Amino acid sequence: MTTNTPILVLGGTGTVGSRVADRLRDAGHSVRVAARHAECRFDWSVPDTWSAALDGVHTMYVLLPDQTGMPESFMREAYRTGVRRVVLHSDRGVDVMNVTHLQEAERQVRESGCAWTIVRPDWFNQNFETFFRQAVLDGRLCVPVGSTRQGFVDADDIAAVTARVLIREDHIGQVLPLTGPRALSFPEALDHIQRATGLTVHFDGTPGAYRESLRAEGTPDEVIDTLIENFSAAAAQGDAVPTGVVEEVLERPGKDFGTYAGEAAARGVWRQP
Repeated sequence: MTTNTPILVLGGTGTVGSRVADRLRDAGHSVRVAARHAECRFDWSVPDTWSAALDGVHTMYVLLPDQTGMPESFMREAYRTGVRRVVLHSDRGVDVMNVTHLQEAERQVRESGCAWTIVRPDWFNQNFETFFRQAVLDGRLCVPVGSTRQGFVDADDIAAVTARVLIREDHIGQVLPLTGPRALSFPEALDHIQRATGLTVHFDGTPGAYRESLRAEGTPDEVIDTLIENFSAAAAQGDAVPTGVVEEVLERPGKDFGTYAGEAAARGVWRQP
């Protein structure tokens, strides 16, 4: 692979994918970002959009949209067109929380004939400025994991690891579980945000509070039941233990959640509209 050969970044417009693309460009590589609303249009449900994205590609990064499975024919088509190296973004809870579409994607990547690496991050720090942002502003966050400590990891570190793995060969055939440098409970993480912003945010880690919050948003009970079952299975594993993979791959410390909270607050992430 040369820097003139485009590295395909599927899902390159989101929190992690855009950072991966930036890291690769900064390292001097040609990058092709493909997504539904990117210059190179790519839609998992429209196979006619795949060929333009895959054309001339040897190496690709795959980040599936939420709750979107990888079509069974995609990796076959990618291999047929010349893809030989793939890094898949998965999830650290893929097995414990029974994330079936990612389990299936991992299987397809492993069986593709390509040299593969699977990146499994824990909760993103940036979830607090995306999925959880409104709850933080409203002063109450509900996630049914009790007081168990999570391995919150920064999207910049996930992207840095991913970019490094894409352009090197020393992690082929490996699954990389990514965490931050220390495990924190949700109340401990929120305490950092409160200190950085002056906000008051209460946390409720009970299934009842989570059910109530999702019902208020119109989520069907059967969906809520599945989510609670999966979160309960994850909580039953106990506190996360930092893996040290970020530090091993990048040869530097990972970003601490307290540092993230201070930087995000300075950007105005949790400023009231």
